[in-house]
Amino acid sequence: MYKVGIIGSGTWGCALSNLIAKNGHDITVWSFDSNECNDLNELREQKNLKGVKLNEKIIFTNDLETAVKDKNLIIYAVPSPVMRENVKNSIKYLDDTKVLCSVSKGIEDKTLFTMTEVISDELKKANIKNDKIVALSGPTHAEEVARDLPTTIVSSSENDKASKFIQDVLMNDFFRVYTNDDIKGVEICAVFKNIIAIACGISHGLGYGDNIKAAIIVRGLAEIVRLGEAMNSKKETFYGLTGLGDIVVTSTSVHSRNNRCGEYIGQGDSVDVAVKKVGMVVEGINNLKNAMELKNKYKVEMPILEGMNDVIYNGVNPNEVIFRLMSRERKAE
Repeated sequence: MYKVGIIGSGTWGCALSNLIAKNGHDITVWSFDSNECNDLNELREQKNLKGVKLNEKIIFTNDLETAVKDKNLIIYAVPSPVMRENVKNSIKYLDDTKVLCSVSKGIEDKTLFTMTEVISDELKKANIKNDKIVALSGPTHAEEVARDLPTTIVSSSENDKASKFIQDVLMNDFFRVYTNDDIKGVEICAVFKNIIAIACGISHGLGYGDNIKAAIIVRGLAEIVRLGEAMNSKKETFYGLTGLGDIVVTSTSVHSRNNRCGEYIGQGDSVDVAVKKVGMVVEGINNLKNAMELKNKYKVEMPILEGMNDVIYNGVNPNEVIFRLMSRERKAE
């Protein structure tokens, strides 16, 4: 039995806490909101996980020290824009013995660091030598994990023992964990699949069918592969669970907040209104500018990404972007 702390009480943090509790480990979840924390302890319900009763063994706390100190594993399940802040706040309770895991999907402003690179950077600043840092990613909607529906995911780290430790803590009969050492590729997939999902949602909102959605998924994957190879990631990572698998589920599922946000935009809502309607963090919107920065840095051709940037930030009509993509120079597939 291990002691686990989760930083973040959103849908994914709560779904993972339910899984960890059922696996017999001690689990403490930190919430930044004391009122939310009290509600979670009393009602055992996360507002966006309708109909899911959270395990009675989960401890919810508003005290960061309680969630982090003396734990074997710390999981950061916070929105990407506040990852550094949360790592920095918890750093005095960290040491070289803990396994640190990010389940957040994003690229940091200015530095263009992935989320595990943000964690590593803060450890270095605090003179903590710990390479047990893991990215956990894959085609996993919290709504299904919380209901024990069969799910697969990838634990990725340059430290093989750390990735296998995550596998040992999380894996059970309905939650299968694979390991992978291409942590950069895994995290790049996690960022860009959300943007592809927004594009698919926009297409659906415009009234287009499955044909163009399939094209966006496949050609979007091709764009991510180009970027990944330019960043020295393994090509096979992008055709696995964290790449193709996560793109498919995020681009097609009713649970996908990125897909849903795109659909609202396609139906004519502004970006702000669409995000408000979703009612949860839309990481594809959060990371679009930084994704464009990466594209420009590595000088990679990514027309779907450029089109989404034009729609979201330059006010270009989504229909114009679709037909611009359709009329591009003819090339072999």
